[in-house]
Amino acid sequence: MSEDYKAERTVSAVFQAEEKIDAIIRRLLDRGVPRDHISVMGRDFKTETRITGFISKKDVILGGLRTGAVFGSLFGSLLSLLTGVGVLFIPFVGSVVAAGPISAVLLGAATGALAGSAGGGLASVLTTLGMPEDKAAIYQTRLQAGDFVLMAEVPADKAGEYQLLVEGEGGEEVHVTEKALPRPCPGRCSGAEDLSPEIRTHLSDEAQATFIERYNQVFDQTEDEMRAEQAAWQAIHEQYDEDENGVWSKAKVAT
Repeated sequence: MSEDYKAERTVSAVFQAEEKIDAIIRRLLDRGVPRDHISVMGRDFKTETRITGFISKKDVILGGLRTGAVFGSLFGSLLSLLTGVGVLFIPFVGSVVAAGPISAVLLGAATGALAGSAGGGLASVLTTLGMPEDKAAIYQTRLQAGDFVLMAEVPADKAGEYQLLVEGEGGEEVHVTEKALPRPCPGRCSGAEDLSPEIRTHLSDEAQATFIERYNQVFDQTEDEMRAEQAAWQAIHEQYDEDENGVWSKAKVAT
C-alpha cells in the first residue's frame, strides 16, 4: 500500500461498458490513485470464459476466490494492472471477476452476508461497507445485468474532484462512502488488537491466531497487504467453517 496516500473515502460507480472501465482506471492512475486503491467487479469481461476455465465447480459452490498472476496475465486491458484479480461466486449475481481490495473484502469478512438468506448477496456487503440499502440494491441488480462496478478509495479533500472525474467518464449511480474499504492490519500484524473490527468480529480467537500467522508469513515475503490478506483468508477457509453467526470458529475435521 502506498505509504503517503490517504484513502479516506470510497467513490463508487456503475459503468455500462468494459471500455469505460479501462478509461476510468487509466484516468485514476494518471491522477495519482494507487492501483491498490482501485477495485472493479464485472460478470462479462471479454476474457471471462478463459478465466472461468480455471475454476472448478467446487470453487464456485464454496464462493472461493482464486487469485494470482495467472488471472492478471489473461487480461489484455488495464484490469491486469490491479491487484488481487480473481473470480468468485456471488449469490443472486453469479460468477464475478473481482480486482482490487474489494476482492479480499468479499473473500473474507463479508462471506456471511454473501451466503445469507433473502437479504444476502452483494447488496448486503455494500451495505455493511456504508452504502445505503437502496443504492446497494441497484448496484447488485446492475452487476447481475452485466454492467461493471468501480470503487476508488481517495483522500477526503479530493473526494468531490474524483466524483466529478468518475461522472465525466460515464459513471452512473455515483456514490461517495465516508470511509475506505477495511484492511486487516496497518502493515504487519503484531497481535489481535491490530486486526480491524470488521475482520476480528468474524474470527474466533483461534482463527485470529491462524489469520495473523499466515498474514505475517506472506507480508514478510512480499510487503503486499492485499496478497497477505487473501492468503490469510485462504488459510481460514481451509482450516475452519463458519458457525450460525457467521464467525469462522469451527475447526475442520481432517478426512
